[in-house]
Amino acid sequence: MYRDGWIASVPPAAPPWLLTAKQPDDVMNGYHWELYDLSKDATQMVDLSAQYSARLKSLQNAFMAAAVKYQVLPLDNTTLQRFMVPRPSLTAGRSHFHYVGELTHLPHGDAPNILDRSFTLTADVEIPTGGAEGMLVTQGGRFGGYGFYLLKGVPVFTHNLAGLMRLRWAGTAPLSPGKHSVVFDFTYAGPGLGRGGTGRLLVDGEEVAKHDVPHTTPIMFQWDEAFDVGVDTGTPVDDRDYQVPFRFTGTLDGLDIDLKPLQLAPADQKRLRQEGGRDNKLSQ
Repeated sequence: MYRDGWIASVPPAAPPWLLTAKQPDDVMNGYHWELYDLSKDATQMVDLSAQYSARLKSLQNAFMAAAVKYQVLPLDNTTLQRFMVPRPSLTAGRSHFHYVGELTHLPHGDAPNILDRSFTLTADVEIPTGGAEGMLVTQGGRFGGYGFYLLKGVPVFTHNLAGLMRLRWAGTAPLSPGKHSVVFDFTYAGPGLGRGGTGRLLVDGEEVAKHDVPHTTPIMFQWDEAFDVGVDTGTPVDDRDYQVPFRFTGTLDGLDIDLKPLQLAPADQKRLRQEGGRDNKLSQ
C-alpha cells in the first residue's frame, strides 16, 4: 500500500518456484509487514516498520479499506492449489475432438488436455506426389509441449518435458503418395501427476514405433504458447527437427483427439474437491 511517499508491503514467504512451500495460515496477519520511506530509500533497503508502527498500522488499514472497495477479498496465498484450479474452459466434459484444416492460436484452456491421462491422436492425411512434411498438431513449444508431425515424410511424435528431455517416437520410412491414417496412442501409467507410460506410433494400422517413458509433463505445457493444427505458430518442440511455421504441405483431411479420464492420485482428487474444482478439472 502506497501513500504520501511511504509504502507498506509484504515479502513472499517462499520463492514463487517452490510451489509446495508452506504458506502462513493467516493471510493478513501471518506475514511480516515492512515499511519504507521511498523519498529517502527508493530501493527499499531499510525496513522502518518497528520505528513507525503507527504509520504502518494506518497503511494496513488503508489496504484493507481498498481491498473491500475494489472487491479483492478474500485474500488467497495458495500457490500450487490455485495454479491447478481450472478456469472456464470449452473443453470441460468433452473427450473427443475433431478438427478439419488449419487452426491456430487456441489457448490452453480451450485445447484438449492430454496430460496425466491416456489419449489417442489420429491424423487422416493425403500425401501428394513428391511427399509432404509439416506439423499435424502441437501444443507448447521449446520449453515444454508436444508435436505430432511429418519430418521429411516420416511420422514423428515428440513430447518435450520442460526442455529437460525429449521423448520421441519416429517411423522408419516416409509416407508414400496417397491417403494414410497416422496414429499416436499413449497409455498412461497412473494414477498420479507426471507419470510415464507407453507410446505407440501407427501408420495405416501397423505399429512402426513403441517404447515406454518414465515421466511426462505433470501440470501444464509452456503457458505462453498455444494449440495449433496444421502449422506451428510458436516455437519448435525440437529445434533440431524443424523451424516454425512448419506448415503441413500435404492435405489434412481430419485430426481427431480422444481423451481417457484423468488418472489422478486420491490425494490430488481430494485437494481438487476441497478447492471446488472437481467437476471441471476431473471432467477434463
